[in-house]
Amino acid sequence: MKIAVVCANGKAGKLITEEAVNRGIDVTAVVRGENRTVAGKVLSKDLFELTPEDLKEFDVVIDAFGAWTEDTLPLHSTSLAKLCDILSGTDTRLLIVGGAGSLYVNKEENPFKGTYKRNLEGDYYAKEYEYIKV
Repeated sequence: MKIAVVCANGKAGKLITEEAVNRGIDVTAVVRGENRTVAGKVLSKDLFELTPEDLKEFDVVIDAFGAWTEDTLPLHSTSLAKLCDILSGTDTRLLIVGGAGSLYVNKEENPFKGTYKRNLEGDYYAKEYEYIKV
């Protein structure tokens, strides 16, 4: 199996890359700058500049993108839309790493309603879910 970990230099991306390498999986780290992972294969390219050609050889693409401020949270939706568009019509599976805010169920049952900044994050993940659900 060949996998690509997009945003592999981030906290989750590094851990996922390391675990996959340790399991003997063929891993390519997709990073904007210098590779800071244990992956032997690297694609140095910004997520927003990726093309279908860049990802065509992979069985699985793992989206480990993270944004942590109110100003950057909308990038979760645009990054997810970008990867969905690139992989649409292919056999490549897209796995999305989500934090606690991605546990959003619905507006009535949001487990983070009223908690520290999680409702905002949950709302963004809910919008992403609407984009990818079938």
